[in-house]
Amino acid sequence: MEYFEAIEPGWQLPDGVELLFPYDNPETMAAMRLFYSRYYSDARPRTFVFGINPGRFGAGITGVPFTDPIRLAEDCGIGNAFQKKAELSSQFVYEVVHAYGGPEAFYRDIYITSVCPLGFTKDGKNYNYYDDRRLEKAVEPYIIDHILRQKAIGALEETAVCLGEGQNYKYFSQINERHGFFKTIVPLPHPRWVMQYRRRRMEEFKERYLIALTGISGQ
Repeated sequence: MEYFEAIEPGWQLPDGVELLFPYDNPETMAAMRLFYSRYYSDARPRTFVFGINPGRFGAGITGVPFTDPIRLAEDCGIGNAFQKKAELSSQFVYEVVHAYGGPEAFYRDIYITSVCPLGFTKDGKNYNYYDDRRLEKAVEPYIIDHILRQKAIGALEETAVCLGEGQNYKYFSQINERHGFFKTIVPLPHPRWVMQYRRRRMEEFKERYLIALTGISGQ
């Protein structure tokens, strides 16, 4: 929480790109404190899972990666007054969470974060850090600092997981080669891609996630 509380919103971004900054919302910070104190109040190292960047309906509201207000209340037991709007990615991630054994078991082994610490919108829609080369270049110093500082909290350094087998994995692999964050990065299909384009095969992708995560975490 000290790390999140220290993040500043004064990023210089290309014209038309807006920063998602939930950390000035007292309710977001309160929800995050409850979540991180509940699941991470120990010194146990964890497998780090990197998404892309926070989205409008998940971490952009709750501050918790891949956890929309519905999942925060119903699955994590953290009541909140946020608008109860579902996020596709969050739906899939919590399918995996429960298949893993539930939030207590999952978060005991797994720490979910993102390659880029803050999210973006353009024309009112989610915008990824890699969608614009100028944006990618502008935020790279924040990305490097974010990965280093998050990793120092307690990452298993052998292997990290990247959500997204395309551009997110390509970029993360490139900066990992330069900076040596992790020895190996394992890519998995992004949850939103699964829900939007392969929903009928969701059980197959859940199994793929479980095999990867349990294998890395040593279950």
